[in-house]
Amino acid sequence: MSSLSSSVTLREVSKIYPGNKVPVVNSFSLEIQEGEFLVLVGPSGCGKSSILRMIAGLDAPSSGEILIGDTPVDRLLPKDRDIAMVFQNYALYSHMTVKENLEFGLRVRGGISAAEIEERVRETSETLELNDLLNRKPGHLSGGQKQRVALGRAFIRKPKIFLFDEPFSNLDAKMRSLMRVELGRLHSRLQSTMIFVTHDQTEAMTMGSRVACLQEGRLMQLGNPMELYRNPASEFVATFIGSPVLNLFTVKRVPNGMHIEQAKITLPVPARLENVLNAKSRIRLGIRPEFVRISVGQEISLPVVVEVVEPLGPSTLVYVRCQDLNLVTRVSVEKTCEVGDRLFMTFSEEHFYAFDISSGERIL
Repeated sequence: MSSLSSSVTLREVSKIYPGNKVPVVNSFSLEIQEGEFLVLVGPSGCGKSSILRMIAGLDAPSSGEILIGDTPVDRLLPKDRDIAMVFQNYALYSHMTVKENLEFGLRVRGGISAAEIEERVRETSETLELNDLLNRKPGHLSGGQKQRVALGRAFIRKPKIFLFDEPFSNLDAKMRSLMRVELGRLHSRLQSTMIFVTHDQTEAMTMGSRVACLQEGRLMQLGNPMELYRNPASEFVATFIGSPVLNLFTVKRVPNGMHIEQAKITLPVPARLENVLNAKSRIRLGIRPEFVRISVGQEISLPVVVEVVEPLGPSTLVYVRCQDLNLVTRVSVEKTCEVGDRLFMTFSEEHFYAFDISSGERIL
């Protein structure tokens, strides 16, 4: 198996679990390049973990084909695929020390000398800063330490492909941030193929060289993180990628402008939307928080009331309401807002996204 390339190809892969009529993975095709760090992102139940399990050989596809390099792997056992998988629940042996956990997979596989095992333990423990923990058992480790040991069990095998199934879900925010950086450094060093599953769009944006966004078992968009953020193909991708979430509202063409239904207010039609609203009288508009701005009451602005203010240090999130329309804007720390303030909000019109109401596809 060591002769295989570490690229991964999925061709029209579907998965239907017994007792279910709806496939959890539906005609999914994707090419993952050798040495790439690819992130599968999407809401719970979208099929991303099932895809990972099929690549690993833990589940078999109901239809379609999976290749590692040019070799179909449907008849290869998991142990013969040269893959290591890291789970969110650590999967450590509680009765073993950290050192014994690291060694275990190598000893079971056989064919590796005691000196080689010792050298790999030393290299792995230094890389992941586990030297002071080698004689401890998992019950005496923190969550972050346990996850580093779980990563170590994967890295010590030196596989060609690493699979990560939401490995940071059980960590606190600070440790998740540290582990994201650490995993990025390890990928730069190892240049191994890495496939990372998460429902956290922050992890998707900060880790992957490419991101595959999934919904209901289908690939909705594939690209580098900023492509998905700046040029979402659909309303789903636009609202799933980005934090805080995209501002979204419904507008319809009326004789004197465009009527924002949730805000119960009519504004002049921006020139960029003129043709769209002439072709489709009712659409959904989206705009990122950084392009919604506090104004002094211009012609194209909304009167709003401040409901929540969230200082984040470098910037502040301000949540406002106009009738039934909720908006969020990101402002600089120099701007001071308080709950109850009555303000005006204006939009950076060139940054509007327009979506078809029935299909959700992006129009502009």
